[in-house]
Amino acid sequence: MGSFSVLVGLLLASSFSFSKACTEELLENIDFPGTDIIFLFSPSATHCQYLCTQHPSCLFFTFIRPDWTIDDRHFHCFLKSTPSGQPNSQVPLQGVTSGFSLKSCNPDPRPDFAEVFENVDFAGADYGALFTPDHEECQRVCTEDPGCQFFTFLEKEFPEQKFRYKCHLKFSWSIPRAPIVERTAGVTSGFSHTSPPPKQTGISCQEQLFPNTDFPGNDFEQPKAVSPQHCQSLCSAHPKCTSFSFFSSDFRCFLKNNPNELTAQPKDGLTSGLPARLCDLDQIWARELYVGVDFRGSDIRFELTDDAELCQMKCVEDPNCQFFTYVDETFADRASRRRCFLKRGITMPAPPRVNKLNNVVSGFRLRK
Repeated sequence: MGSFSVLVGLLLASSFSFSKACTEELLENIDFPGTDIIFLFSPSATHCQYLCTQHPSCLFFTFIRPDWTIDDRHFHCFLKSTPSGQPNSQVPLQGVTSGFSLKSCNPDPRPDFAEVFENVDFAGADYGALFTPDHEECQRVCTEDPGCQFFTFLEKEFPEQKFRYKCHLKFSWSIPRAPIVERTAGVTSGFSHTSPPPKQTGISCQEQLFPNTDFPGNDFEQPKAVSPQHCQSLCSAHPKCTSFSFFSSDFRCFLKNNPNELTAQPKDGLTSGLPARLCDLDQIWARELYVGVDFRGSDIRFELTDDAELCQMKCVEDPNCQFFTYVDETFADRASRRRCFLKRGITMPAPPRVNKLNNVVSGFRLRK
């Protein structure tokens, strides 16, 4: 935490006080130059606007459209912020679209993107593929597959004949994740009770965790998790994950992919387990409070509360909040005490890369 985090929190609070008006309009051929936080790939200005909305500190954005001619930065979504909450300037520029976050507009937490994008490739994030007669069927398959968030379909005119009609199913995280989890004295962290996905099967899982056990090798991703149960939920959400190992000393959750064999060996400090596919995990990890654990960064804003339980309730009451960190009376920096930092990450479908590519069609799963 420290004085830097306090300053960031104050800037965020001040930014939101200046930007509470709901502005949905998209400004074509207008650039908001500078003040970038980060850039992400996006297929459209509307999708970019929702990325800005879900990013904890983005207040406005500029999207580079496919008709941009100056360089090859097509589909770049530049997320931006200022202490005032407004762009420093607005400049006419062909090939871009700018706009504002919808944070103040009570946005849908699970936006639906029905549009498909011809000659656009959502590169990477593949977990499976099959052949379908057209992109409409590919989108229906993606919609019915719980792990699929978006797809790319190779049309009958695709140059390599053996890949024609191929439907690539792709994944991005749709459950909240704290990107930084670390031990810090004087803080308590946790999640919104509304964060976990709803139960779907009505069948309770038999918990299958193996303490002091490692499933070595076959790692493909290492997100942060706060407990073995949280790590198991992450593994269960990812269609490639066949097992996991959780390292309690640094909160690493090793997601593994090996559908052919499962090798176990004793190792202190590691808890391993298997994902749940057709049963409902007890989401106890989302209700627990984690004393001495900091979810650093990802702040929306902070409020003053008397304890961690009230901070968690503040997070539950705010539809934008996914997780939180509370600074108690024992924290070293007195100025930071009693601060409840509300936090969130991006959980909407977000392709890791978007490129121009002839004879392909890409799109998102439809909301059922």
